[in-house]
Amino acid sequence: MTDRLLNHCEEGPASAPPLLLGPSLGTSYALWDGVAPELSAAHRVVRWDLPGHGGSAAGLISPGATVGDLAGLVLALADALGIERFAYAGVSLGGAVGLHLAVHRPDRLSSLAVICSSAHFNGAKPWEERAARVRSEGLAGLAEGADARWFTSGFTVPGLVRDHREADPEAYAACCDALAAFDLRDRLAEVSVPTLLVAGREDPATPPEHLREIADAVPDAALVEIPGASHLAPAQRPEAVLAALRAHFDGTARRGMEVRREVLGDAHVDRAQARQTPFTARFQDFISRYAWGEIWTDPTLTRRERSMITLTALVAHGHYDELALHVRAARRGGLTPEEIGAVLLQTAVYCGVPAANSAFATAQRVLAEEDE
Repeated sequence: MTDRLLNHCEEGPASAPPLLLGPSLGTSYALWDGVAPELSAAHRVVRWDLPGHGGSAAGLISPGATVGDLAGLVLALADALGIERFAYAGVSLGGAVGLHLAVHRPDRLSSLAVICSSAHFNGAKPWEERAARVRSEGLAGLAEGADARWFTSGFTVPGLVRDHREADPEAYAACCDALAAFDLRDRLAEVSVPTLLVAGREDPATPPEHLREIADAVPDAALVEIPGASHLAPAQRPEAVLAALRAHFDGTARRGMEVRREVLGDAHVDRAQARQTPFTARFQDFISRYAWGEIWTDPTLTRRERSMITLTALVAHGHYDELALHVRAARRGGLTPEEIGAVLLQTAVYCGVPAANSAFATAQRVLAEEDE
């Protein structure tokens, strides 16, 4: 914890596309415990705590604060971490921060997911009353009703309720001030980043119609409603939220799968997918996302050139089963048998005659199959 930056937790490769996750009022970044580790397989995930919540200093916020003030703290955190542009997902107040950024700082966002949130929060009065109550009574009484506000009947996450109880009352009240003043309904049409709305179908705090209102106003927005989820959907239905976020944020994986099929062929990819297990799922995701979604889609080299490089690398390491696959891919991509032979002859000089000898045998077998 520092008195200058929001407390935060980083997960995933530092070189991966950054994704910031914002919490709801009364919770900590533990709200994302069921989702963030999986998202970190493909993203540099940074989840943060509101002022006075979790490990963030209460002094980062003052009475009369706005959602814009919180958004400024998020940008200060991103700057301190060397993150210029990022994807963002937030729940409730955290979602409001995302909407503010999308309207006022679209240059910093690559995409946005707003979860169990609103473009307004039912007017100022309820939040002014809650802020006054917390300032006079503290949070113990309000925390007793957290389960009813956050979850469907019979469900709870004790750690999040504890976070609510242990939050700083003044900082919590200042966050209520921010919610009281928040209303972006007249600015939603300005949102230009790809936007996903996620609603908990049983959410009494920000019912699905609040998310529909945003989806109807934001150009090209998408809406997902999650059955059996109340206000803290990432805690109650993490698998459903994870699926929605992956589908929204992981465009490289979708494009990668398209390119993988174009280069290797549907039959091979279908066999690989059929063999996938929970143990290998992340590896298959890695291949689609990075090898095919980022490297093979880079326009710096043509696919013909990439095929030649790939053939050479496979010969150098003696991966002849994989070489057979990529000889077929090279033919599909337009390389002639003569060009493939020239590549393999080149490998004889730089990878060794025995390696090239095995490579020619493999390629000859594949090319003979084509002629049958």
